Amino acid sequence: MLSWVDGRPAQAASLTDRGLAYGDGLFETIGIKGGQPQLFDRHLARLAEGCQRLSIPADLALIRAELLAFAAEVGEGVAKLMLTRGDGLRGYAAPASATARRILLASPFPAYAAANAEQGVRLFPCATRLAEQPLLAGLKHLNRLEQVLARGEWRDSDHAEGLMLDVSGRVIEGVFSNLFIVRDGQLITPELDRCGVAGVMRAELLAQAKTLAIPLSIQPLSLEQLLAADEVFVCNSLYGVWPVTALQGHRWPVGPLTRKLQSIARDLLDC
Repeated sequence: MLSWVDGRPAQAASLTDRGLAYGDGLFETIGIKGGQPQLFDRHLARLAEGCQRLSIPADLALIRAELLAFAAEVGEGVAKLMLTRGDGLRGYAAPASATARRILLASPFPAYAAANAEQGVRLFPCATRLAEQPLLAGLKHLNRLEQVLARGEWRDSDHAEGLMLDVSGRVIEGVFSNLFIVRDGQLITPELDRCGVAGVMRAELLAQAKTLAIPLSIQPLSLEQLLAADEVFVCNSLYGVWPVTALQGHRWPVGPLTRKLQSIARDLLDC
């Protein structure tokens, strides 16, 4: 497995890294095709926002250059960038001299079933709830224990993704995806001001919807609203869009707006 630490090939990182000790950092999972990172500017924009909000000092120009060089070496696959606050002594307080650490790992593209995109997926109703923390809402920070617990709730192959609610019972996202519904021609996605990850494919589809003048709303979403939807789909930056066809005993058809946005996502990831 190809791996770099701070711009150089390496197979290990420091045991005193704050990312390891506290999850003190951010990450991006970036598809690579033809040696080029996909949705690159959106990934970098989210990373920059995360660094600003967590006060992690990072050289974003250097990160961009390293990612481009790493992608050229990978060719085809997935690059995972972990940006930590760097080394620190015992205790939560970050040392004034902390220097951000850049860890890059390469892996093959996930072998998702073609039926997920073509026929749609069933959502598993996860019992694990997302905690509400506005200071971290939207960020792709390194602490993913809620998702680890949620993904451990099912082992069968009938469910390709899980549905996650917050502690107040609002619909937020999938375990590794964002969620949209369509109701009376309007595209709706949950507000992520209390928890959840603001995905780059989510951001791209919101921008595309505005360009195409598709009625759009970002709002709190209840389970009742989800069940009453005309169409449901999930998305992320590796597979694009998967229609959602079932949650327990409830069923949805694969609708025209889902297919339209799926086609747009596919074109974005193929370029």
